[in-house]
This record gives sequence, C-alpha cells and structure tokens, in this order.
Amino acid sequence: MRLFITGASGWIGSAVVPELLDAGHQVVGLARSAASAHRLEAAGASVHRGDLDDPTGLAQAAAASDGVVHLAFQHEVAFVQGDFTAAAAADRRAVEAMGGALAGSDRPFVLASGVAGLAAGRVATEADGLLLADHLRTNPMAGRACTALYTLSLAGVGVRSSVVRFSPTVHGAGDEGFIARFVTVARQRGEALYVGDGSHRWPAVHVTDAARLVRLAVESAPAGSVLHAVAEEGVAFRDIAEAIGRQLGVAAASVTAEEALAHAGFLGTLAGVDMPVSAALTRAATGWEPTGPTLVEDLDAGRYGGATT
Repeated sequence: MRLFITGASGWIGSAVVPELLDAGHQVVGLARSAASAHRLEAAGASVHRGDLDDPTGLAQAAAASDGVVHLAFQHEVAFVQGDFTAAAAADRRAVEAMGGALAGSDRPFVLASGVAGLAAGRVATEADGLLLADHLRTNPMAGRACTALYTLSLAGVGVRSSVVRFSPTVHGAGDEGFIARFVTVARQRGEALYVGDGSHRWPAVHVTDAARLVRLAVESAPAGSVLHAVAEEGVAFRDIAEAIGRQLGVAAASVTAEEALAHAGFLGTLAGVDMPVSAALTRAATGWEPTGPTLVEDLDAGRYGGATT
C-alpha cells in the first residue's frame, strides 16, 4: 500500500516508517521542514511538504494514498505555548479533511491517541473511553478525545478507521518524552522521586512494538477498532524511580504529591497517577505480541543516560 503518514519524522513515526517499509509498503511522510524531509528521504520514504494547518493539502495527500496514519499533533502549540484548545482544533480539522478524502473507499485511517484518563480505580480496557467521560466535559483535553471518537465514527461512511491508544511511556533509545524528563529532574535534584509508596502504575511499550501494532492496524484492523499499544499493564513508579537512581548513582526518594508538584511541576503530578491499562483485547484481535525490552530493562541498559561522574 501507498501510505500517507503524518508525524512521520517524530519519535513514534521514526519507528513506524521503517516498520512499514520493511513490510513492503510505500510511505509518503508529511514534513514541515527541510530537516524533516531529509530524514524521511534518508529512511527511504517520499515526502509531502506541509503541516496540520493545511487541511486542503492533507486531503489531497490522503486521497492519493491507499491509507493514512495520523501520528502528528501540535505539541509545541499545546504544551509550550499553552494553547491546547487551538492544537486540538487544528487536529480535528486535519482529521476531518483526511477522513473525508477516504470516505466510501474502505481504505484504512489510523489515529494516534492515548490511554491516560480512561478509567479511575481499575484497569482500563479497549472498551473504555467510547463515551466522553464527565471529567473531560469541561477540560481542554476533551477536544482530542472527541476527535478520537469522530475517527471511529468514520467507519459509518466507508473508512476502515481505527484508533491506536499509546502508553504514556513509549520507550527506547532516543526517547525524549516523560521518562527522559524524569531522568533530567533526577539528575538535577540528585535523587529520583516517586510519590507516596510508589505503587502508582504506568503502562509502557517499547517503540518497536508500538510501531508493529500500527502496521497491524493499517493492514487488518476492522473498521471502528480501538487498539492499545500497551506491553506492560502497569509498572510501579517506585520501580521506575529506582531504575533511574541506579543509572544516575542517586537514591530513589518518596515525596508527597505536593512536594512532587513543587519539585517537578506537571511531571510530579503525573508520577502520582495510577493508570493501569490492559491490551488483552488488542492481542486477541490482532495477534500482536510485544517482544521488545521492558521499561526497567531499557533504563538499566542505559538508554536514558547514566551517571555524569
């Protein structure tokens, strides 16, 4: 298949592109900059220059493809500029444009989403999040959640749509996400923090396993599917902190939720969130079996850096 990929030069996209190419697909990646275009060409992909603020161009690229994988999101607008609403609105326009271009074709459209906030006090499954949760109704995050639901609804207009919900930690060498930031905080403070007894659980998946699930979604996911890119249902945050500590040669330390917020800001709040997630339905439906290292194995292997002295 000739596949159009947004976010193709990003962290997950950089693993998805070779996964698709190795499986015999052609890849056309969206590139905002010359540097991104060069990386895509070096990987063996073709390039479509543009961005998420060009719905017409996105629709044209989607129409010329045999399927779309939408991994991009305006993270800088959402998290650096602090305008999540604007980023979510741009994302919705992009999805409507690309999804509309695929209507009536039975071609695949795969949307990247997340697992955070799906269920409180229990293990979340693929069946959760199919209605907008009450706590999201007044939250800017609702915009992105609604776009995921809209994507699933495209199944009703002849699009083989699916949503892949990624773990908050898609780990591996080169990851600059949440775990890398926790490592930076630990290095700066001289201790690796966890909240309370550290029993709060985070789901995790290695980036190569996540990429393989995206390929399976493109190739065979039924219309309207929800898939979880979750290899580990929940890694206790104390285990994460202790692994970070081993690498940096510092102690793991318990703090209160208030202290975590003061020491690490938003990251500290995240460290105290318990969000175990199952991927049992995904594995049964797709045959996906993660084979990559665990999060703690990646930390112990030094893939997030080690002690500086």
